[in-house]
Amino acid sequence: MTDSLPMTISTLSRAQRTSIMNLVRRASRSEIMPRFRKLDAADIGEKTSRQDLVTEADRAAEAMIARGLVTLFPNALIIGEENVSVNPEVLDGIPEAELAFTIDPVDGTWNYAHGLSVFGVIISALRFGVPVFGLLYDPVMDDFIVAQDGEGAEMIMPKRRIRRTVSVSAGGAVEDLSGYIGLYNFPKDKQAQLAAVLPRFERAYSIRCTAHEARMFAEGHVDFMISAKLTPWDHAAGALIGKCAGGHVAMLDGSDYRAQTREGYLLAASDAATWGRVRDVLSFLLDAPDETAKA
Repeated sequence: MTDSLPMTISTLSRAQRTSIMNLVRRASRSEIMPRFRKLDAADIGEKTSRQDLVTEADRAAEAMIARGLVTLFPNALIIGEENVSVNPEVLDGIPEAELAFTIDPVDGTWNYAHGLSVFGVIISALRFGVPVFGLLYDPVMDDFIVAQDGEGAEMIMPKRRIRRTVSVSAGGAVEDLSGYIGLYNFPKDKQAQLAAVLPRFERAYSIRCTAHEARMFAEGHVDFMISAKLTPWDHAAGALIGKCAGGHVAMLDGSDYRAQTREGYLLAASDAATWGRVRDVLSFLLDAPDETAKA
């Protein structure tokens, strides 16, 4: 066990980060991977729709990770996706929390529940809503991308004892860019207009897993990603990791991202110039709904 994080310090020690990674790996070995492709229908439930699923692996892994984080950081606010689904008031504590952790125990649950091996675990540490540590874990390959505020982003492969820095792409002109746009996460009244601009990019698509989309962005395999329906467990870690990997990350209106932000669109791109080009293509998303068109 590591010492608790002093509440006036905004960074985690290397030993604390290692403890968090070990905790996530244990949760994967005991709760996530043993259930993969072995779920019965009774083990899969719907939250808000047929596209928004929860499994026994989500619940069990979150409970194990939450217990471990409380042991390591007894004064921290713990924000787990599944707990928030029944206790939404937990989110109200983010702006005032000197230390908070978010947990997405199985990001890409739809993929996981349908036997696709594109899912991950996302952990972030927050200081007054500002992400200061982020972790994206691939349970299948057993490797991480992690970052801490003020430092670079790293790929860590524990079994191979490899650590290497990752960095975003060089960016470029709009027609040369590829990126992630989850079309159906955007407001219904914007989807047709959004679909119409997708051909302006070299490729724009979604793999239904924020953890892997953020990993691909941080490693420079795609040039941008834009997210709607913001939640802290989905987006805080990736926002920090993208920034630490050299990217430009901000809300589409230019404001800073905070973990308590629920409205608007989070855009990450390889540099400020590329961010601006993507923003210009997607700026219509900031327009107010046309009420006259509905009348």
